[in-house]
Amino acid sequence: MARVQQNFNSAGVGLFFSLFGGNQSLALPHLAAPDIRHVDWRALKAAGFKGLVFDKDNTLSLPFALEVEPRLQPALAGCLEAFGGRAVLYSNSKEAAALEAALGIPVLRHADKKPGGGCAELEAHFGCPAPQLIMVGDRYLTDIAFGNRHGMLTVHVQPLTTSGEPFGVVMARRIEEFWVARWTSFGVHPPAHSLAPHDTLAAYVKDQPIA
Repeated sequence: MARVQQNFNSAGVGLFFSLFGGNQSLALPHLAAPDIRHVDWRALKAAGFKGLVFDKDNTLSLPFALEVEPRLQPALAGCLEAFGGRAVLYSNSKEAAALEAALGIPVLRHADKKPGGGCAELEAHFGCPAPQLIMVGDRYLTDIAFGNRHGMLTVHVQPLTTSGEPFGVVMARRIEEFWVARWTSFGVHPPAHSLAPHDTLAAYVKDQPIA
């Protein structure tokens, strides 16, 4: 069932078509990194951000796996230490308890598939407004668009694998990547963020893994 649900996302499809007549910046991340090892999480915490919102599949773990990808485990530990453990997995999975136990990160379930829905539960959980949160994920039109819609700082990471992904996800990913590259080449920027002005963003991503 999870694979079927991943195959179609009406909110993402609707947003994609709306971008052609409007705000393409919603699909563009503030930071783009190969994976979480390349992001300077301590610097982001020092900049004033107070919490981390992670997608799971292909961001922290292989799709449908109940463990953090081994090569990311030290980086995730350092990330959680930098933010004092203030992180959640934002998931619509019905296996929230299993995810929490396996990954060691609290799960907040959302009823609507990203980028749809609000973020009141995130603000209540962290006790701060959404612009003080960081959304991390591997999909432009779900994770990144959701974070940008609500004023978060957004971090796009490359998928850990594309092997075994449903056909619909593979095609959606290709379309997203094409148009994000095209809009970027046209000079479109991600939404402005008060805690991380555009001219400071490059300093938060390192060519070599930090951890």
